[in-house]
Amino acid sequence: MSEVFADRRGRLRDRCAAAGSVAALVSRPANVRYLAGGSPAGAVLLLGAGEDVLLCPRAPSGDLVEGRIDEQLRLVVLPAAGGDPAVAAVDFARKAGADMLAVEEHHLSVARHRAMGSVAPQLRLADLGTAIEQERIVKDEDEITCLRIAAEITDQALGELLESILVGRTERHLALELERRLVDHGADGPAFATSVATGPHAGKARHRPSDRRVEEGDFLSVCLGANYRGYRCEIGRTFVIGTSPADWQIELYDLVFAAQRAARETLAPGTAYRDVDRAARQILESAGYGDGLAPFLGHGVGLEIEEDPQLAPGAMGKLDACVPVTVEPGVHLPGRGGVRIDDTLVVRQEADGGPELLTITTKELLAL
Repeated sequence: MSEVFADRRGRLRDRCAAAGSVAALVSRPANVRYLAGGSPAGAVLLLGAGEDVLLCPRAPSGDLVEGRIDEQLRLVVLPAAGGDPAVAAVDFARKAGADMLAVEEHHLSVARHRAMGSVAPQLRLADLGTAIEQERIVKDEDEITCLRIAAEITDQALGELLESILVGRTERHLALELERRLVDHGADGPAFATSVATGPHAGKARHRPSDRRVEEGDFLSVCLGANYRGYRCEIGRTFVIGTSPADWQIELYDLVFAAQRAARETLAPGTAYRDVDRAARQILESAGYGDGLAPFLGHGVGLEIEEDPQLAPGAMGKLDACVPVTVEPGVHLPGRGGVRIDDTLVVRQEADGGPELLTITTKELLAL
């Protein structure tokens, strides 16, 4: 894996050199992990013309490190009360003879940026922008393997919950049980806060579980995901509790399912981000549910649960192969509940079988 991380750093170094900078400072934790293999708490990565240095505020150990640090990196642990690693990195760059340093301005506070500038006034700080985030959009097969395993873990945890007795249990209890099951099956933890929504809460995006108890006839919406070796997936399903679904529940479910399927079928290299969103949005708008729709249909996933690209009406850009995304339409009817269906897929060429569905739990409207 060292070669993978070295290659990633090399591409960034070449990009910076083309813009006139021989050094770059990476401070956003997910970007540090992408380039260094691990991201100790508070660490920053300095890429120079020669060696690359990972500066840490304390010695990396145990749960303070996410991932495994590339052994090719020089590791520098700052002394106790050694200050901000980003500020120390600027001084390192100055001493190495850099006259310009590319930094992630979108991740730095104004105060931190000023402190970095004050250490070496003669060193010009340039904006690296979102160059690393853009590099992270297309995944290699090792990354996709991690996502695939995360999805398998998530499907296992959800499948076990569906086999248990649900009536009378609270949303909060069910969410905690799902997160425990994720870890039991090998996850590092949940990819995000698990959402369990019942009755009038069902169908709400990112609903925070409450003490409401599951009742007969409820819609039950669940959204969860596993974090496996830093890579995060997402699945969302909606079920009916304890009885045959009512006509309105079947109609609403079939509508959201049709919208989700239409969007999934557009996932191919070259498809505009906004066209994926449009495929689902048109179906839901035509049925009269346009006003309450989420501002986007889905998003990229990887080292963060929400990455580029965003599948939204105003999004610019087109899909590439090997880009994992979520497709998650939903409709919520205030006071009644609603439906959300959410999958994680990888964009593939048609010759390779088309989009690869990672989350495979059934999308049939089950009565539990």
